[in-house]
Amino acid sequence: MDAHVPPSSGAPGDGSEPRPEDRPARLAVGVVGAGRVGTALGSALAQAGHRVVAAAAVSDRSRARVAERLPDAAVVTPQEVVAGSDLVLLTVPDDALPELAAGLAFTDVPVAGKLVLHTSGRFGTDVLEPVVRAGGLPLALHPVMTFTGRPDDVNRLTGISFGVTSPDALRPVAEALVLEMGGEPVWIAEDRRPLYHAALAGGANHLVTLVVESMDLLARAGVAEPGRMLGPLLGAALDNALRLGVDGLTGPVARGDAGTVADHVGELSRVSPEGRRAYVALARLTADRALGAGLLKPEDAERLLEVLAD
Repeated sequence: MDAHVPPSSGAPGDGSEPRPEDRPARLAVGVVGAGRVGTALGSALAQAGHRVVAAAAVSDRSRARVAERLPDAAVVTPQEVVAGSDLVLLTVPDDALPELAAGLAFTDVPVAGKLVLHTSGRFGTDVLEPVVRAGGLPLALHPVMTFTGRPDDVNRLTGISFGVTSPDALRPVAEALVLEMGGEPVWIAEDRRPLYHAALAGGANHLVTLVVESMDLLARAGVAEPGRMLGPLLGAALDNALRLGVDGLTGPVARGDAGTVADHVGELSRVSPEGRRAYVALARLTADRALGAGLLKPEDAERLLEVLAD
């Protein structure tokens, strides 16, 4: 950590506000994997007063992203990023993370005493065990947000949750970093990370697929602006789900309207066999939820399940 840097202007007691970079104990930050997430978090940490000193970027797009978002960072190798940083962000795809952690340890990069942070939702800190054996301090901070690479990605961090996993001794450090980036830390136990990530991916990623599929089907039904039609309906449905849970459920499955569901299945078999399979699977899950909540009568559920049988 850096020593305190005195303010460049304003004397003590003159009422001037210190700049973020003038605060004590600022960290030299390095980013390995200068994609959408890495550069957004690096920028947020810079706004909090830390110094982003280095980034590893291979593609032209990544290099351009570093130049735009992390202008003070030198583009160097991953080993050089780690060597020159107090806090290292490993913001690479999930499947690349175990190999990267092992590779850093194998090449004898000096990691002792350094904070090594990854942003994978899938993994906790066990994946960083090779780095830990070399003296690194492991953190798993997963921002619960989708990033598009647009300039507003940094603003999306404000108020979002971060799934936090770390050794108990480092939990205050992990939570402080999240708060500095404008987020809210939520503790996730190591053995619950896969379930945690499955829940998020199922909700967010599959939602996009469902919406795109609905837009395509509406277009084939002759609707000129499917997004405009769906927007108010989906907004209300999402609000109902978040506020009311299963009690916000509506539609033919919740009503036990087996005839309507049968028509849907038949038409989707003709127009979109893949969509039919998804519709049937989700309708079964919806029926189970509605039955368990007392929204659907057992006899209606039985008729529905007959329609939804393969």
